[in-house]
Amino acid sequence: MDAKTVIDLTHLLGTALDAQVDLLAFTVFGDPTKDALFKQLDTALGGALTDIARSEFFEGKGGQALAVYTHGKVAAKRVLVLGAGLRGDFANPHIRDLAATTAQAANKVGAQSVAFLVPALGANREGSLVQLISEGVILGTYKFGRYFTSEDHKRPTALKSFGLILDAKGKKPTAAQTRQFQAAVLRGTAIAAAICHARDLINEPAAVITPVALAGVAQAIGKKHKGSVTVQILDPKKCAELGMGMFLAVGQGSDQESRFIHMTYTPEKKPKKRVCFIGKGVTFDSGGYSLKPSASMEDMKVDMSGAAAVIAAMDAIATIGSDFEVHVVAACCENLVSGRAYKLGDVLTSMDGTTVEINNTDAEGRLTLGDAITYARMKIEPDEMFDFATLTGACMVALGPYTAGVMSDNEGLMKSWMASAEKTGEDMWRLPLNTRLREQLKSPIADMRNTGDRFGGAITAGLFLKAFAKDTPWVHVDIAGPASVTSPRPSQPKGGTGFAVATIVEYAAKH
Repeated sequence: MDAKTVIDLTHLLGTALDAQVDLLAFTVFGDPTKDALFKQLDTALGGALTDIARSEFFEGKGGQALAVYTHGKVAAKRVLVLGAGLRGDFANPHIRDLAATTAQAANKVGAQSVAFLVPALGANREGSLVQLISEGVILGTYKFGRYFTSEDHKRPTALKSFGLILDAKGKKPTAAQTRQFQAAVLRGTAIAAAICHARDLINEPAAVITPVALAGVAQAIGKKHKGSVTVQILDPKKCAELGMGMFLAVGQGSDQESRFIHMTYTPEKKPKKRVCFIGKGVTFDSGGYSLKPSASMEDMKVDMSGAAAVIAAMDAIATIGSDFEVHVVAACCENLVSGRAYKLGDVLTSMDGTTVEINNTDAEGRLTLGDAITYARMKIEPDEMFDFATLTGACMVALGPYTAGVMSDNEGLMKSWMASAEKTGEDMWRLPLNTRLREQLKSPIADMRNTGDRFGGAITAGLFLKAFAKDTPWVHVDIAGPASVTSPRPSQPKGGTGFAVATIVEYAAKH
């Protein structure tokens, strides 16, 4: 993220008409002429707002925006009207993109100060909306431009202040509202900063974000939160002592040393439970001897998106606080071709003693995760564990590029996780963990093989991981699609997305 981007989100402003800012933004649900603030502004502007809305066919639909210069007729220099569609169809996460659109519009015209009217959707939704607006402003101004040489890409964000109006009539917020506002802004900015951090890690070239470098990122977070976060880094020798034969085999073909990361957040009070988040950390995946074609290999720096998500999420969790003892685990390595690389037909021994025949070296993520899950189960003994991985193309075939596939055989844990995902707006869909497909993982010479048949590939990958989770409550999240996108939206540019950070923090952090 642009290091110069610092936006003050701490201001509560009075009435919309009196807001002395460069840009005043508000949402309308459907027909704008029925909105009270729209009518007030239209009167002040001599009917110009209605005229421009008609000429531009602005009907308040979702995704529509109307920008008007006020010529000094109201306190704000410009007005931005954001279409939000039908009120009944409006979910809280939609506000994130509206805030991002506002921040981007402000930057486009060089506006340094913004006043944003929080939609009146009920007092019980106010805190959530403020949090999501805070996220949207930061995510909407995110850019990864460090490798550009032109001044256009180096130019800092114009926007400096993004104030919120909680009541259209200017009613002064109560002390409780002010406290809620401050907590929501803190939470939103912490989550957005973590998402941006994850995006940076994903967008960096694999030559920069090596396993050792990723371990360094975890250590820096531990140093930042000294006293609440501890970090343990295991090198290949220590991993070998623990018997991590699958993880070490994947990384042995690279000159970059593998690293196993274990972060621990300890709350001040007795924790309600112990939770572990596990991320796939393959910092570059060539496919190994099951070599990927160039077109499929080009973006394989993103194969550590799961690790980026869990590591960055730990920063936000420590900032906000949690009632849980939170662990983060990431087995980080490169999957390359060399004389030392593991081969098809090899039989590997996992940390728990399970033997695995290799029939595809490009199904390496489940091998690293298998040992990571075993480590978590045996060394951490969590009450719950979740893994996040860019694991299978089959999941993308089934669900498309924007939706994560989620699997678990624990109904209660699945329900809790999916509820958190719904609150954040991260798109996840449950896939069946069909045990009939276990037959595909049978090997004639070992306990199992690492891939099944072509059909049901996402599910057999989940079943492979379940073999190592055993009876520990566990959820598998395949983020192969949404970890990186080519079609942007206001709060999510092209490239690494930081997907799953928001849901992890929603699940684990205090409310």
